[in-house]
Order: sequence, then structure tokens, then C-alpha cells
Amino acid sequence: MRLAEIVSRLNEPVDGRSLRVFRAGLGVLLAGALLRLHLTGWTAPLFLEPDFRFSYEAFSFLPPIPRALVPVALAAGALGAVVLGFSSGVLRRLGGLVFLLCFGWLKLFDVTNYLNHDYLAFLLGALLTLLPLDGATIPRWALWLVRFQVGVVYVHAGLAKVNTDWLLHAWPLETWFAANRGLPVLGPLLALPFAPLVAAWAACLYDCTIPFWLFNRRTRPFAFAVLLVFHGTTHALFDIGIFPFIMTLAATVFFEPSWPARFGLVLRRSATWKPLPNAIVALLCVYVAFQALFPLRSHLIGDDVLWDEQGMRWSWKVMLREKNGSISYRVRVRGEAREWQVDPMDVVTPRQSNEMSGQPDLIVALGRHIGRQMEQKLGRPVEVFVDALVSLNGRPPARLFKPDVDVMTLEGWDLRPALLPSPRSSQPVRIAGW
Repeated sequence: MRLAEIVSRLNEPVDGRSLRVFRAGLGVLLAGALLRLHLTGWTAPLFLEPDFRFSYEAFSFLPPIPRALVPVALAAGALGAVVLGFSSGVLRRLGGLVFLLCFGWLKLFDVTNYLNHDYLAFLLGALLTLLPLDGATIPRWALWLVRFQVGVVYVHAGLAKVNTDWLLHAWPLETWFAANRGLPVLGPLLALPFAPLVAAWAACLYDCTIPFWLFNRRTRPFAFAVLLVFHGTTHALFDIGIFPFIMTLAATVFFEPSWPARFGLVLRRSATWKPLPNAIVALLCVYVAFQALFPLRSHLIGDDVLWDEQGMRWSWKVMLREKNGSISYRVRVRGEAREWQVDPMDVVTPRQSNEMSGQPDLIVALGRHIGRQMEQKLGRPVEVFVDALVSLNGRPPARLFKPDVDVMTLEGWDLRPALLPSPRSSQPVRIAGW
């Protein structure tokens, strides 16, 4: 098929009602999530209490959001999400821009606040802001781009589960199931000896294939029923925020574009979009390639992503590891024998300490911060060494960093030379009673 034929196919009009409903539902979800963040008291531990901020290296030029503006940004972001969901034309794009600026500024405040579903919410918000969605019909490429974005999350989440800990040892599902054995109805099922392993394989197959079952008209009703059970169960068992709700709502974009007509939802607007120029086709190809390939970078830049975390973020690696760490720093004036022990809790909040304890780049970032503070205090250059004992998926604690590596000398993003080998050559500890 020639490029001209492909572009012509992509520009064919399809019913715009399904994306309109999805846009409205997502706007309500995102607005509710931002308001809930404030009403449940999470603004303090996330934005107000930390004195030290783990900044994203790529976005270090951005100033941190002032504490006094946090409630304002939450409210403005929620309002922008609602406007994005229910308005059209310039107003829709203005609401989307307000949401993206406020949401992005808040979520880039600290790396320890990172969540996969926040990244997904931002991407979907950006697509719904930019795409031509105001007419009774929309170009086919707009619908397929949203479908692709949802599908790529599922497929990469499934591919990430193809590892020995998940498929052979059912970790970390085993420990999570053990913690929920007391639940009514689900508890006795979770206590069955084979439950974690069956669930691990089922989750992997589900993630890898569910977009294709939803797209097929014959299998769609059964796939959607499975999807409701899957996301309902994950919401009941795990504290993963609005992710199950976003993915349940997003499943509707795989339905026939006119499905809302069955419920009396009618659009009387005329189409306002123009055929897709070749330059935009090229940009779309770049976006699609990035979303398809960027999550795979851990296979190129890391040894074991669950251990070194290189390529873990922005990659849809969802619920793959349970890590607990004990971190301390040894600070020494260069050329002298005397050392100072520094506890991370002296610098960061308990929540930050818990989140950073298994992430090498954050451990190094805090070590450098402690080193700079000591250099200012002592007026002399110092060395900073890390004592990090980390348990990965139930294994006995193992050293993460080489004990003789001075984090003040580390440069760049590749920390593998400073790390000790992954302990995943050994099996996780089994939980008694399974």
C-alpha cells in the first residue's frame, strides 16, 4: 500500500461519539483524583513536608512548585480536566493546557511521587487536548492513536512480566496474596497453594492480549467482562489509585465508534478537521515509534531492571517488584580516616526514604546532597560511601552498592559500575503456609 493510500485511509471519517464519551469520563476521573489528593491529606507528605527534593534530571531546570500554590494548582488542574472533558474548540484546548501544566508541574515535583498511571493520565490528557475531536465525525487516525496508546500500556505491562520472578516464583504476588488472605470472598481463594502462580500467568496473558480481544467484535463482550473482573479485583486487592478506573474506561475506545448512540447520545456538530498533511503523519510516526520502543530501553542500558532500576520509569513495568532497603551513608574527609554516619531520615521524610531505598539513582542523588552539605560545613572535600542492604522479591538482603565507591565521583546516568550483581540468581524465599 502506497503512502498516499495510507494517509487517505487514516483521514477517513469515523463517528466521534466514543472518544467524546471517553474524554468526558476521563475528565471527571482526573478532576476527582486531583481533588481527592487534597481532601485525603496527601498534599502534606507529597509537597509540603519534604525539605529535600529528588528532581528529575531531565527536568531539573524546572523550579519546584511553591508550597502556597499547591492547593491552587490542584484546583486549577481539576477545573482544566473538567473543561477538557466537556468543552470543545479553543476552550477544550485551553482547559487541556491548564490541566497539563498544573498536573505536570505537580507530578514532576519529586521523583519519589512517580506513578505509572500519572504518566498515562498525562499522555491521554495531551492526546485529547491536541486531537481534532469536536466534530460529529473525527479522522480515523485520531481514534486509532488513542487505541494505540491504551494498547501499548497493556502489551508492555505484559511483556515486562515475562521474567522468572513473576512466571516461575509468582513474586511479588505471593506476598501480596498472603497479606490479603483475610478478605471476605476473595480471601479463601487467595489462600489456595496454586493461586499466586495461576494469577501470575493469567495476568501476563491478559495484559499481552486484551487489546486484541477487545478490538475483535466477536470476542469483545467476553473480553470486557474479563476486564471488569480483572480491574475490579486489582482495585480490591491493591492500592493503585485510579489506574483500574482509567483502564476500564479506556477499554471503551476499542468498541464500535458509534456505540454511545445505543444510549441516546447524539452529536449534531459538523466535522471541523482537515485532512492529515504528510508532516503530521511523520510526527505521528515518531510518537508511535517512541511509545513502542522507549519502554524496551532497559534491555539495552541495564543488567536487571528490577535490581538496577535503569529503564524502570516511563516503561509500564507495573507491580513487578517488592523491594525493602536499609540505607546509610558514610562521609569521610578526603585523605582522612575519620567517618560520619548519616541516616537518610535526617534529611528526607519517611515516605521519601521508603520510596528511595531500592532505587540506586535516588540513593546516589541523596548521597551527593549530603556530601555537598558536609563540604559546606567543613570547608573541605569529602567522600560519600553507601551502605545499602536491599531485599528484592523476598530474597535475603543483599548489598546494592560496592562499598568502596565514592558517590561524589559518579557521573552520568549509568550507575552499573557502582552496583553489585543482582541477587536474582537465587530463588525468593517461600512464604510458609502456601
